Amino acid sequence: MSIQKTVLDNGITVITEQMESVRSVALGIWFKVGSRDELPAEAGMSHFAEHMMFKGTPTYDARSLSEAFDRLGAQQNAFTSKESTCYFASFIDESLPEVFALLSDMVCNSTFDEDACALEREVVIEEIARSEDDPEDQVVELLYRTLWPAHTLGLPIGGTRESVSTFDQAAGMAFRSKHYTGNNCVVAAAGNLNHDQLVELAQVHLASLPTTAGQAAANTTLTPVRTAAQSMTEKKRAIHYKDTEQAHLMIGTTTLPSTDERRFTLSLLNTAFGGTMSSRLFQEIREKLGLVYAVYSRPHLYQGRSAYTIYAGTRPENANKVTKLIDTELEKIAHAGITAEELELARQATKGSLALSLESTSKRMLRLGDSVLNELEPLTFDSALQRLDAVSLNDVATLAAELATSPLATAVVGPFKETADGTNEADEASNPDNELELA
Repeated sequence: MSIQKTVLDNGITVITEQMESVRSVALGIWFKVGSRDELPAEAGMSHFAEHMMFKGTPTYDARSLSEAFDRLGAQQNAFTSKESTCYFASFIDESLPEVFALLSDMVCNSTFDEDACALEREVVIEEIARSEDDPEDQVVELLYRTLWPAHTLGLPIGGTRESVSTFDQAAGMAFRSKHYTGNNCVVAAAGNLNHDQLVELAQVHLASLPTTAGQAAANTTLTPVRTAAQSMTEKKRAIHYKDTEQAHLMIGTTTLPSTDERRFTLSLLNTAFGGTMSSRLFQEIREKLGLVYAVYSRPHLYQGRSAYTIYAGTRPENANKVTKLIDTELEKIAHAGITAEELELARQATKGSLALSLESTSKRMLRLGDSVLNELEPLTFDSALQRLDAVSLNDVATLAAELATSPLATAVVGPFKETADGTNEADEASNPDNELELA
């Protein structure tokens, strides 16, 4: 299996990993634009534009586009994150030219038909409403707003009802012209394919993508230039009242950027602390005390500054207890790190997870695209194992102390009342029958 990369004259990066043992291909056309890159009036436009790419081109209407993928046996979809948008499909290897042409037609030629925009605005607003009904989604958004109240990383990917309701054909096409450019584009694919063929397909079907204004065509630096989010400097809390059976708790802080070499250390630390069923959080809070069904930790890596979060769902009367238990476990790793046995367990679990992920062409494609967008050289399986093996117990202890002693933000969604005088979600809880103290 080999990884090859080519940068085209208009700035598009084509990266592939050949897997001769399979008969399928996973293809993704990525753009380096997400919710963190939007202006205030554009909040949610990356996600809205992703929806609109499926709604028709001069060649296909929405239904015939879906039927064309089905005829090729292709499973297509897309996603928008805080830092990227990806259009992807998985299919039998012989269909590569036809599937590439379809995806390219979508991203280059979608018409943003005004009637389709009007319908899709309602669909996206329904998606926002669905998220607002889900307390797990709500607590994530609440924590991000608390971590980064003055940065676009703190804003929801889908935007707001108010912002989405203003989106029309002109706004959508202007946004695409600004961000869907050669220098902002990565074509990633994994499976039974030929790299040179994919390069030729990109040259033919993505030729209309403009080069980012003011940059040389062969410049491999993807735009936009992003402002790093600020680090946590003080303890914060936010409470959103919702009549739920469980209190949904999320505790987090800021941490190293996605390009930091210590991301391998962070991965192992997280696995030991809250990433698996053998982790400290799961064993101490669920297995020993039965206070939760779900409890886990997770790093969310971004350019400039990232987030590290801990989630727990528990009955409201146990919220204070669970929060204090999490705080206790953080204090333990801050002062003593993890044991050698925990590190080796985490190392083997992480290796196993990585090996299983490499059985999937889709996951390999996602790793390739994500690496290029983060300006990292994609690692082979053996190289990744070497990075994991190089992490020492002292490395983990040093990062654990840094992470666990950082100021924490705590977000809570549940049946807790706020103070009577304010509408600020960060006010103190005041329900005398169910008062929330928090650690």
